[in-house]
Amino acid sequence: MSESIKLGEVSVKTVLTKSNLPIAGYSVNPYIGCTHACKYCYACFMKRFTGHEEPWGTFLDVKYWDKIKNPKKYVGQTMIVGSVTDAYNPQEEQFRRTRAFLEEMQGSGINLIITTKSDLVVRDLDLIGTFPSPLVSWSVNTLDEKFKDDMDKAVSIERRIAAMKKFHEAGIRTTCFISPIFPEITEVFEIIGKIQDFCDYIWLENLNLRGNFKADIMRYIAEKYPHLLPLYQQIYNRNDMTYWEILDAKVAEFAEKNGFMYVIDEEPFLRNPTGKPIIINYFYHSKIRQSAKK
Repeated sequence: MSESIKLGEVSVKTVLTKSNLPIAGYSVNPYIGCTHACKYCYACFMKRFTGHEEPWGTFLDVKYWDKIKNPKKYVGQTMIVGSVTDAYNPQEEQFRRTRAFLEEMQGSGINLIITTKSDLVVRDLDLIGTFPSPLVSWSVNTLDEKFKDDMDKAVSIERRIAAMKKFHEAGIRTTCFISPIFPEITEVFEIIGKIQDFCDYIWLENLNLRGNFKADIMRYIAEKYPHLLPLYQQIYNRNDMTYWEILDAKVAEFAEKNGFMYVIDEEPFLRNPTGKPIIINYFYHSKIRQSAKK
C-alpha cells in the first residue's frame, strides 16, 4: 500500500483542535488524510481545506507540532484521537506520531478516547493504560470479510475483534462502533453477539450518504446487491426514515430482552450498572431522539 500513497509532512503549532463533537472537548488528528480509504468516509470533506487533489485514501500528511506546554492544564478534558483520520493507519508504525502525542500527554489526567479500525493500537496498550479510564473504539460494521474488503483497506474484522479482546482483558474500556450500518447488509445483532463478552459500549450509527461518495455507494449497491437498490433509493433519495425507526425499535426490544442498557445520544463515559454493554444509538441524532420520545 505504501508505494501508492503520496506522503508529506506538515508543521503545525498544535495537534489539539477544539471539538464540536458531543463526546469530546478536543480532537486530535496526528495525520491529514487516511490510508484506510473507506469508500463511505465522511472525513473526505477535509480535502476542501487541505488543498489535496488526490483521491481520498491515496495521500497522507504526517503532522509535527510544537511540544504541548503544561499538559496537566487539560486535566478532566476529553480528547478524541482520530476524528478525521485513523491515528493507527499503517504509516503510524513508521512515524509514531500518535504515540508521540500519548507520550506528551501521559500524566495529564485527560479523558482519552481512541477510535480506530486497526490492531496497531495494541502496540500502545501499556501506554494507553496509564491514562485514567481510557476508552478505545473499533469500527466493525460487518462480519463479512469480503464486504469489508470492498469498503476499506484496514485490517480484517477478525484482527479488530482480537485487539478489542486484548484491551478488555487488560482492564481498558472498549467500544464496538457498529458504523456505518448498511441497511440489510450490516448484521447488527450478529455483531453484538460476537463482541458482547469483551465490550463495554456498543455505538450504533447509520450510513449517511452525502458528498461525492453517495453515487459510488449507490452504484455499488446496484451492482452487488441489486435487490436492495429500491430500499436504498427510498432511504437516500427520498429521505425516508422508516428503516431507521424500525431498527431503532428492534434494538430497544433486543436490549430490554437481553438486559442491556439502551440510550440515545448519551455521553459515553456512563458507568455501567448492568455488567453488560451499554448500547448507544447515534441514528440521525436529533430526529431519532424525537421519535423515541413519542
